[in-house]
Amino acid sequence: MNEREPPPSDSGGPPDPDAGHPRLEESRMWNVVSYLISGPVMFGGIGWALDHWLGTGFFVPIGILAGMAVSLYLVWVRYGTQQ
Repeated sequence: MNEREPPPSDSGGPPDPDAGHPRLEESRMWNVVSYLISGPVMFGGIGWALDHWLGTGFFVPIGILAGMAVSLYLVWVRYGTQQ
């Protein structure tokens, strides 16, 4: 077996050509970090705009918490459910 060749898959399907590449794992880590940062920033920004428009003061924390919840859910669905 060639050193660059991924180990055979037990699932019966074709082997994953990207399996075992360290740069792929690194890019996945940075994707998770970007999800966890961009969610609260985006939803917090929407909350800030609503607070500014409506003259209230509670949409920013709600937006930040909602953004973190959505980000965690996306990370879990995208990366946590893979075998």
